[in-house]
Amino acid sequence: MQELYDWKEKSTRKPLIIRGARQVGKTWLMKEFAATAYKQFAYINFEDNEVMKEIFQKDFDIERILMAIQLVTGKVVNTDTLILFDELQEAPRGLTAMKYFQEKAPQYHVIAAGSLLGIAMAFDSGTVSKRKSQIHLWSYKRRSKSQRF
Repeated sequence: MQELYDWKEKSTRKPLIIRGARQVGKTWLMKEFAATAYKQFAYINFEDNEVMKEIFQKDFDIERILMAIQLVTGKVVNTDTLILFDELQEAPRGLTAMKYFQEKAPQYHVIAAGSLLGIAMAFDSGTVSKRKSQIHLWSYKRRSKSQRF
C-alpha cells in the first residue's frame, strides 16, 4: 500500500496501471486505497458498463470523459477525487486514454486495473507506456516442503 501513497504524493504522477491475474486483489487494493487516502473516488467497471466503453470509443476528449464519469457515478470529479477504472481491458481504447490523462489533465489522480492488460500493453505503442506508472500484483500461495525446489 505504501507504493500507492508514494505515487499519490509525486509531483510528476502519471496514471497508475495495476496489472495482475484474476482474483489477486486488484479491485480491493484500489478501493481500499481510495477510501483511506482520498475524500472521494469515482469507480468505473468496464466489464458491466457499456456506456463508459462507448465514451472511450469516440475520442480522447478528457473533459467529455470526465463529464461522463460524473454522470455515471454521480460524483463531482475534481482534483481531490481518485478516478478508478476497473477491468480496463474491456474498453478497447481505455489503455490509450490513460496517456491523454497524463498529457492533457495531469492534475487528476487516475488508477486503472485489469487482468489482461499485459496482453494489451504488448500491442500498445511504446510512447503510451512512458506516460503511465505500473504496479504488478501477484498472488501468494504457500507451498508445502515437498513442492519447493
